[in-house]
Amino acid sequence: MRSAKHSILLVEDEENLQEALKLNLELEDYEVTVAGDGPTALEAVQKEHFHLMILDVMLPELDGISVVEHIRLLGNDIPVLILSAKDSSADRVLGLKKGADDYLTKPFNLEELLLRVRKLLEKSNRLAQKQPVGQTYQFGKNSVDFKSLECTTREGKKITLTKKEIMLLKLLIENKNEVVTREKILQSVWGYNVYPTTRTIDNFILSFRKYFEEDSRNPKHFHAVRGVGYKFTEA
Repeated sequence: MRSAKHSILLVEDEENLQEALKLNLELEDYEVTVAGDGPTALEAVQKEHFHLMILDVMLPELDGISVVEHIRLLGNDIPVLILSAKDSSADRVLGLKKGADDYLTKPFNLEELLLRVRKLLEKSNRLAQKQPVGQTYQFGKNSVDFKSLECTTREGKKITLTKKEIMLLKLLIENKNEVVTREKILQSVWGYNVYPTTRTIDNFILSFRKYFEEDSRNPKHFHAVRGVGYKFTEA
């Protein structure tokens, strides 16, 4: 039985480029839906499931950066590839910080675009295979109740976590064995209006190690990946 096609939302207002990209993506056997402005893109992604969004920055009515920001605030993890004529490092960093997964500057090589599309669709497949975390979770000799904000440590000690600690802990567990970037943590736990320093996240991780690790200096569960983010592993 043939598997279903990957579906891509292509958001591009320049008609010739839109048609060329749509044609080449369909030749790769992808199912392509097009949108020519920001509001239409937001409406489409809320009504239908897509495996990937290819998103131009310079769009009518609502720019691409605002579109991806809105999508992330809605809790949608769809992989996003930004296309932009803006090629400065500041523009690239802004796009990634607001929630994009990749950033490609115009003009671009078609083969490079298709390679990046394949990589992001692999990520989409991994997201689809993730099992949701229930109300309670156990790892090692520790247990967590996300609803009551309580945890029981390996020594049997009960601790009440703050709401932010629970949100960060759940985010890491939901993405176990994968690095969660600082940007994603800031977006998911603190939102866009209040950005704490990365030192705040470091302190949360240090607290988790104190609560849950047998040896906080040689952690088995909570790992910092220098310059990128943090990772949770069960053992």
